[in-house]
Amino acid sequence: MNLAAWFGLLSIALLMATPVLLAMLGEMLTQRTGIVNLGVEGQMLVGAAAGFAATYASGNPWLGLVVGALAGMALSSVHALLCLGLGVNQIASGLAIFFLGNGLSAFYGAPLVGQQISGFHSLAHGWLGHLPIVGGFLGQLTPTVYLALILVIACGLFLYRTQWGLVWRATGESADALRMLGKRPMALRLAGILTGGLFTGLAGAALSVDYTRTWVEQMTAGRGLLAVGLVIVARWNPWLALPVALIYGLSEALALRLQSIGVDISPYLLGTLPYLVPLVVLLLSYRASQRGTSMPQELVGVFRGMA
Repeated sequence: MNLAAWFGLLSIALLMATPVLLAMLGEMLTQRTGIVNLGVEGQMLVGAAAGFAATYASGNPWLGLVVGALAGMALSSVHALLCLGLGVNQIASGLAIFFLGNGLSAFYGAPLVGQQISGFHSLAHGWLGHLPIVGGFLGQLTPTVYLALILVIACGLFLYRTQWGLVWRATGESADALRMLGKRPMALRLAGILTGGLFTGLAGAALSVDYTRTWVEQMTAGRGLLAVGLVIVARWNPWLALPVALIYGLSEALALRLQSIGVDISPYLLGTLPYLVPLVVLLLSYRASQRGTSMPQELVGVFRGMA
């Protein structure tokens, strides 16, 4: 492939990686406070359904993103109530959120199945599209891609360059030590869960409003659960979230490209490629994450309980 074809493949990969990237950032912020939320998939589904419904009713995709993000945060508040308020096991609570989100999105999204929206458009006709060399590549991207990239930078700066970010990370390392300093880890964990819900709801809305521009039941197709695993690959570091999410995006873009050129491989097998490649990377990076000190210490007991 020539340079233009590679840029085209990368732009498609970025678009496809955006929902996973947003979900990764949300779960990363949650886990940094010492809480695991396996309900990311359900929160994405609720965000996708609510975001698509709002866009379909109003014709405003920005409103759809906001409504989807708020819907994801609302569902994550149930996880906060179960884990922080009632002391329910985090894994059990996350699975409950997953099934609850699946059921709610299927029920309330049923009238929307098969509907279409215009969603966002690329910025090819703006000033970005006229830049030399990279203009064609940058112009093909939609606003949600740029929003996700901005959030990567914002999360990285917040966690590693601010005092509140230091306290946020300390919550996931030792809640007892934080209490001794006069801080309230419970409040910070609540903020972590709700912020994670906001990001994952936004991820679902980006999927339905920008990527597919339609609503289909269970349209996330495992992206939420994949995002939880990719947080480990990214070593709970927002700066590594983008390249890790691109592994998924490039795998999905490559699978579509292979189908389009008529490669003699079953489309069902090609459909597993976006999940198989990240799984291999996860397995290869597992030992490194175990040897390193990147995992928040409050999560050690939670992940041991999953084994």
